[in-house]
Amino acid sequence: MFRIKVGCCGFPKGMKEYFTKFNVVEVQKTFYQLPSPQTAEKWCNLAPENFEFCIKAFQGITHPATSPTYKRLKKTLDKPENYGFFKQTEEVLKAWEETEKICSILHAKYVLFQCPSSFKPTDENLENITLFFKKIQGKPYIFVWEPRGKTWTQDIVSEICKKCNLIHCVDPFAQQPVTHGTAYFRLHGKPPGDKMYYYRYTEDDLQKLFDWCKQFKETYCFFNNLEMFNDALRFQKLVIR
Repeated sequence: MFRIKVGCCGFPKGMKEYFTKFNVVEVQKTFYQLPSPQTAEKWCNLAPENFEFCIKAFQGITHPATSPTYKRLKKTLDKPENYGFFKQTEEVLKAWEETEKICSILHAKYVLFQCPSSFKPTDENLENITLFFKKIQGKPYIFVWEPRGKTWTQDIVSEICKKCNLIHCVDPFAQQPVTHGTAYFRLHGKPPGDKMYYYRYTEDDLQKLFDWCKQFKETYCFFNNLEMFNDALRFQKLVIR
């Protein structure tokens, strides 16, 4: 038996409409700007019973302050050099603590840590990511990791995932995960490149995705292209028919 959960990376429509169509979402706002606890509580109250929030961890953990993603942050960082790349700093650990508060309010089970391609498998980075997850293990969450860049070979990713008890997040049209049991797919469009987010998945694509999902006990499929809402609906119909 296998289970497939389908949703979008963020809310491409209003929350109320989204809640009528899907039972899971990957929250994107938590990456760019952590919401207030009051806002998170409002989201939770709006959601129907059994709706699931997966959380994308705040960028202060994974991305250095020089990343263009910080343009959407509404506050100025103190000691910006201490953020990102899982550095063993008070700022990174504080970023996790603030992320965890939102996870708790939204009753999240899965937390995604997405890394930029500038995060490479240097000795320092490998040590920091290992120490970071060692410190936060024992929490009631399942941690998902999306490394980016060709320098992350399957062997290195597999070793880190085993050592840190992580699920390897991938776009399955680009590569397959090195971890088993549960899959966490983020579908960015294809082929890779500047135009990939404009891609609309074909029926053959969705059938191929369905076949991949059936290889796992549980799969989370989050669409992240411009057509994410419609593509996710089309895939969901394929899953439940």
